Amino acid sequence: MNSVEPPSSGSHIVWIGKNARGQWVAQHQNGLYGGLFVNRADAVRYALFENGHHSEAIIAVGCILELDMASHPTANAALGEAGSRAA
Repeated sequence: MNSVEPPSSGSHIVWIGKNARGQWVAQHQNGLYGGLFVNRADAVRYALFENGHHSEAIIAVGCILELDMASHPTANAALGEAGSRAA
């Protein structure tokens, strides 16, 4: 019998929704990963892959969801380093 373990914390939560342009968005709650997708099925598949197949931690939002990869401190640091190397 297969059992699904709930996430140990909120670390696996991924939001799924549409942005203002009608594209599907999958976004980790802390901005660790995310992407834009043509359809909902692809967004859900990506979210499941990235969050360790915790389907109970995928949350569909009813409002506009814009992809924001710079909201996490680690992402901000990586963006800053990439910018300084390119200059």
